[in-house]
Amino acid sequence: MTGLDSTRADLTRPDPATSGVIAEEQDLGSVFVSNYPPYSAWSEEAVPEARRALETVAPADRDLGLYLHIPFCRKRCKFCYFRVYTDKNFDEIGTYLNALGREVETYAEKPAIAGRTLKFIYFGGGTPSYISAKQLRALVARLRNAIPWEGVEEVAFECEPGTLTQAKLAAIREIGVTRLSLGIENFDDDILRLNGRAHVSTEIDRCMPWIDDLDFDQLNVDLIAGMLGETWEKWRATVDRTIALDADSVTIYQLELPYNTRFTKNILDGELEVPVADWEAKREWNAYAIEQFGKAGYETSSAYTLVKKGRASKFLYRDSVWRGCDLLGTGVASFSHINGVHFQNCDGWGEYLARVGDEELPINRAYATGAGERLIREFILQLKFGSLGSAGFAEKFGVDVLERFAEPLRRLQNDGWLEVEDNRVELTPAGLLRVDSLLPNFYEDRFRNARYT
Repeated sequence: MTGLDSTRADLTRPDPATSGVIAEEQDLGSVFVSNYPPYSAWSEEAVPEARRALETVAPADRDLGLYLHIPFCRKRCKFCYFRVYTDKNFDEIGTYLNALGREVETYAEKPAIAGRTLKFIYFGGGTPSYISAKQLRALVARLRNAIPWEGVEEVAFECEPGTLTQAKLAAIREIGVTRLSLGIENFDDDILRLNGRAHVSTEIDRCMPWIDDLDFDQLNVDLIAGMLGETWEKWRATVDRTIALDADSVTIYQLELPYNTRFTKNILDGELEVPVADWEAKREWNAYAIEQFGKAGYETSSAYTLVKKGRASKFLYRDSVWRGCDLLGTGVASFSHINGVHFQNCDGWGEYLARVGDEELPINRAYATGAGERLIREFILQLKFGSLGSAGFAEKFGVDVLERFAEPLRRLQNDGWLEVEDNRVELTPAGLLRVDSLLPNFYEDRFRNARYT
């Protein structure tokens, strides 16, 4: 899974969920909120706004990050809603990576990007570790020529265990990756197979010594609470085995069922034989994991991530995006935010390759945000940390967020999801487990009942 949902594919079925809030009685819909206003408000008509933003020099004090979408996988997980491909051969992958390099080169010449220092780089997917070491080295050499990496503080890279070899991991370390994120999801092989994962537990065990030997600055591992086939016994075993890995950070997602996944289609067609865990069960499993990791020396870093105390664990990609940095998203279906304008690349393979090949920006839809929308965006995303203070918002936006959002804050406090005290908002443990479903309370009325994607 990508760290911040940067390449969500368009839905293939109507979405009755409102603004990303799940319809909990049927456990269908998308609950993960990664942006504001909702993607459904973005349009082709606003693409000129994105082009103008790219022709405008950005403020010198605004951070810039680069997201690179590597959309290839050995298999498509049955719960996956990202733009990924499982049918591309070596040459087709090479064609795509060549286009990705050309896209970055095109953006690098724009006034909004030229001369700026990258703060972070994120290789997401799909499965970045699917491509060969040779392809990876060639891509990075081209990227470094387009946008210098000298000032980069974090290079994050997503991996699927079964795609890793010692040589490939060495190449990943060689290009400067500092944060390796390993998509374990679960240690039970039956659960992995049932959910369409490509790897099995022996592949996790095989690659861990190689990772340890290379001494990456940070190892993050991903888990998913509530995968099909999950039981208390199996979840406890997965938590125990993950604790034994002694990773620097652990990210725990709760299984989502957006409308464009294989599982959701099976449910709507009445063809899913294994029952889906409800949100109460998923939150109980998640809460149990948080408790056990806490006993093992981990502390909460966000609604999803725990970090080992005493280690220099950080996630600049997440922290910077949630605080309003500029993000250049490249690759098919990727999302960007530059100079206050959201925009997304086209999500079709052929169209993306053709447009980049013609040295045309592959932007498909956009939305120019106002100051009020940027305030809401940063407020709701920073709530995912579990805690935020009002001073930073007053300094940046000239707004007292405790006054601006007094009504929804009061309502959520009365419901037990958060506390407001000493100019801070603190989510309760129960609130943090369901934070995404709380965020639409802060939306403008015109977006509260909008389709999210």
